[in-house]
Amino acid sequence: MNRVILYGSVLLVAAALAGKFSVSKAQIAPSRAVVTAAEYLRWQTELSNWGRWGKDDELGTLNLITPAKRKQAAALVKEGFSVSLARDASKSKEIDNPCPIEWAMYMDTPGMVMDRVAYPCIHGPGTTHLDSFAHVFFDGKMWNGYPKSLVTKEAGATKSSILTMKNGIVTRGVLYDIPKLKGLPYLEPGTRIFPEDLEAWEKKSGVKAGPGDALLLRWGKWARRAKVGPWANDEAAGFDNSVMPWLKKRDIALLGWETAGYAPQPPGDIPKASLHNFVLEILGVHILDRADFEALSEAAAARNRWEFMLTVAPLPIPNGTGSPVNPLAVF
Repeated sequence: MNRVILYGSVLLVAAALAGKFSVSKAQIAPSRAVVTAAEYLRWQTELSNWGRWGKDDELGTLNLITPAKRKQAAALVKEGFSVSLARDASKSKEIDNPCPIEWAMYMDTPGMVMDRVAYPCIHGPGTTHLDSFAHVFFDGKMWNGYPKSLVTKEAGATKSSILTMKNGIVTRGVLYDIPKLKGLPYLEPGTRIFPEDLEAWEKKSGVKAGPGDALLLRWGKWARRAKVGPWANDEAAGFDNSVMPWLKKRDIALLGWETAGYAPQPPGDIPKASLHNFVLEILGVHILDRADFEALSEAAAARNRWEFMLTVAPLPIPNGTGSPVNPLAVF
């Protein structure tokens, strides 16, 4: 929802020691150690990109999308075939979309009709959207150390708003299709995706994400939904928190996924939004959230091409913390 979420470092450690982290009902056996609260605290300093592009920076790793990177992305367009990565906006309230859009036709005359569309929850689970750095905070700070006081209920985001991306994002996109790696239509909620899974996919597909690229992770949420119907949105497959150093090393410019952050949560793990918040605010990687990669997966598999030109254009919302988007992959 459009709510600022505060995950203070001290509170993380205290909660971990008290054993108060919730555990998803859909999980696999904890056969591997989880990232500890102490590691998470240390990584906030060791892996931080704060100051890398100067103390006044508001773009983060989008700085890595240079004119040369955009030209490289454009060169990937061989057919001119495009596919949307957005989920259709829904007016229906469901268990996995508690905050639907509001739509009404407010003018209907012989010569003209007009409708009204509202997104009550830009960051909600039913909307494909782009997060700005003004969305969440660490110990009262957002990306690059800007204080939370620069984002208020009255004024909105006076720094690092969605307007920083008004000129759009155009870069090389790489799809990591983990169900395809495992020979499955989709992963089950609770499945943890580790760095070795990502590297196994790179070996299989022949491509990998690097500096300035967009990494798009598919676990098959929408394929599973089509098969079994909607379910509570906090149950999902996703990255294991151990991918944080791996993502730092790859230096990607944008991260896209079907479900927000990290949902598989074995006992003793840190809060499930931790990876989402870490990527956004510590690494400075903007997030394409709640995307739909089913059509993209089919198009990529049909061509055996897992890289493409990606474009993402947010609405120019003054002081906004995010925007609905319709990303396009072009082959």
